[in-house]
Amino acid sequence: MTAAATPGTPGVLHLPGEDGTLRPYRPRPAAAPGAGTGAVSGAAAPETGAPLVSRIVFSAAHVVADPFADTTPDGPAAVDWDATLAFRRHLWAHGLGVAEAMDTAQRGMGLDWAGAAELIRRSAAEARATGGRIACGVGTDQLAPAGAGLDRVRHAYQEQLEVVETAGAQAIVMASRALCAAARGPEDYHELYGGLLRQAAEPVILHWLGPMFDPALAGYWGSEDLDRATETFLGIIADHPDKVDGVKISLLDAQREIDLRRRLPRGVRCYTGDDFHYPELIAGDEQGFSHALLGIFDPLGPLAAQAVRVLDTGDVKGFREILDPTVELSRHLFRAPTRFYKTGVVFLAWLAGHQSHFTMVGGLQSARSLPHLVRAYRLADGLGLFPDPELAAHRMTQLLAVHGVTQP
Repeated sequence: MTAAATPGTPGVLHLPGEDGTLRPYRPRPAAAPGAGTGAVSGAAAPETGAPLVSRIVFSAAHVVADPFADTTPDGPAAVDWDATLAFRRHLWAHGLGVAEAMDTAQRGMGLDWAGAAELIRRSAAEARATGGRIACGVGTDQLAPAGAGLDRVRHAYQEQLEVVETAGAQAIVMASRALCAAARGPEDYHELYGGLLRQAAEPVILHWLGPMFDPALAGYWGSEDLDRATETFLGIIADHPDKVDGVKISLLDAQREIDLRRRLPRGVRCYTGDDFHYPELIAGDEQGFSHALLGIFDPLGPLAAQAVRVLDTGDVKGFREILDPTVELSRHLFRAPTRFYKTGVVFLAWLAGHQSHFTMVGGLQSARSLPHLVRAYRLADGLGLFPDPELAAHRMTQLLAVHGVTQP
């Protein structure tokens, strides 16, 4: 990296394009003390602490690996608990809720059930201590993805539900690979989910995660046909509306989500999990809107909270002006294979200074290419997501050097 022209201003970086050619890039300068950062020129600095009013907003949060653990990609996850909990305090400080132990935390992709259970207990205790909102994933990942019968699937869900409820957190009932493999048709989903909802002490969030996030979930709710699957899903909710707080839809299909939310029973919320169309879905229309439970709000946390506070005033246009420019970054991070979006999320957390290293549980830091990460950096820098652009630029030079790219 060349010398900074002025204190706090990063020098020019030479970044490789997809063809390998180095091109100069001048990072965004650091904001002057007291000046705002963000997608809107002159916007006030994101507030912290004040609750969001018009929408319930959860950020699905990543875990920070312990970089000094002597482990392997297929070994137990080694988590840096201090850094992991510190990141959750960062999200709570901006008024966001934390969706814990979800796929963003690498459930089923590096974080096993033992690690997830510990994460739930620690994060729920931290939420109580700080007054933060938390909801935690309930799944069946203590089982092999296939080969477990319905009884074992039921018992696995019950075990995890007990852990979450004992921790004092709201439950998010996640889609189950084992159930998808064991179910013979829609009736098995009705029977199993019905029993679980009757057992739940408090209303839960039901999570429909599409196969673009996890290929093992193709055909969930008993059909590859999404229209038939939707009818099964809505039927389960209609049978137990008092036990369903809301539904999280992660199908990356905005119109399907809109159609589904219009059919939900009164009082049942829709939480968008659509990382491609979230501004329009949260803004809503004359017939309703979606709340949010999004992995992209891990790197976008302060900016997302700022946008929702604008929406709280009734200013839909201002909300969209802040959040619409972030969609290009989100679509890039969540591009196919979508399940590897966690790599970009953790990469940006490292550049932003939320953790001291770019290491992930399961070795997943290797799941995206250098050109992919370079573009993520440029898009995030353009949005003003880095509190210290000079630090982010310095860490980019470190990453580039590891890949054999030296600065002129």
